[in-house]
Amino acid sequence: MTQDEYHAALPGHADFELPAARAPKPLNGNRPGRRRVLPAANGPAPAQVEAAAPEPDRQRDPVDVWDQRVAAGLAFLRRRLAGAYEVDEFGFDAELTDAVFQPMLKVLYRDWFRTEVFGVENVPDTGGGLIVGNHSGTVALDALMLTVALRDQHPSDRHLRLLGADLVFRLPVLSELARKSGATVACNPDAERLMSEGELVGVFPEGFKGIGKRFSDRYKLQRFGRGGFVSAALRTGTPIVPVAIVGAEEIYPILADLKPLARLLGMPYFPVTPTFPWLGPLGLVPLPSKWLIEFCPPIPTAHLTEYADDPMVVYNLADQVRETIQATLHTLLEKRPDPFGL
Repeated sequence: MTQDEYHAALPGHADFELPAARAPKPLNGNRPGRRRVLPAANGPAPAQVEAAAPEPDRQRDPVDVWDQRVAAGLAFLRRRLAGAYEVDEFGFDAELTDAVFQPMLKVLYRDWFRTEVFGVENVPDTGGGLIVGNHSGTVALDALMLTVALRDQHPSDRHLRLLGADLVFRLPVLSELARKSGATVACNPDAERLMSEGELVGVFPEGFKGIGKRFSDRYKLQRFGRGGFVSAALRTGTPIVPVAIVGAEEIYPILADLKPLARLLGMPYFPVTPTFPWLGPLGLVPLPSKWLIEFCPPIPTAHLTEYADDPMVVYNLADQVRETIQATLHTLLEKRPDPFGL
């Protein structure tokens, strides 16, 4: 049987019709069946031009987000293992700080301390600057929270290079972590070099006297030393930005200081708090106080560079900074009547 005879034998073959040939695609790229209205040559434009319906907003697939995070994490580990990262002459590792240290500290900064920041516009967008703050809290968490505040709130996402005490850099693990996060020894040559290179430098002139004071002396500034930080700012013509921090005094309230034990351990103080040493390691968990941080207007020093070695000028500037911070602390305490923000 031939192919024609086979088709003729099919039932209903008389009604069978081949489909019409598909119309060729228009050369102008418009889809078939869609009419495009063009404006007349000398007439007004049509009131409405038919357009394709907008696509609905697509939400990011959570699986894709996690895939990207995993890929970024693996790339980070690959760079670390291969040594393909940079540190500056002080040992500062910006990539490690932003990828590891800052996210960990933000848990305390945002969720535990519920930090509010004021006056961040007073911090320069570019160039060097000296950030001078009050020190408190038994453990120097106020310095760490200050680095997060600048990185999180400043429009230029600036890093803060902290100046730390010698004790910090004598401890094996802590010294390495401090260097990696951008800290360096509190000495004028290092501070001047950093500010001359356009870095923000953070200093706490009270030192251990501030973080080791008793709870009964909370928010009372201790002596600022000999004003070495002012001399460093004067030599570089760097503006001084006072900053007041409220909240750190309540995280580890010091009820007593066991000085004999502190001397035995080679520590500046040995604190006794409501939770330490009674609760052991749990006593190291800070209490969830409410934090307020305010950056005060900068004090210019570019016109005073020739007075860097003048004790009177240095003392007057240091006193001005101290009084500014103390007055701002009183203002912030009025804004925060409840220490724990309940």
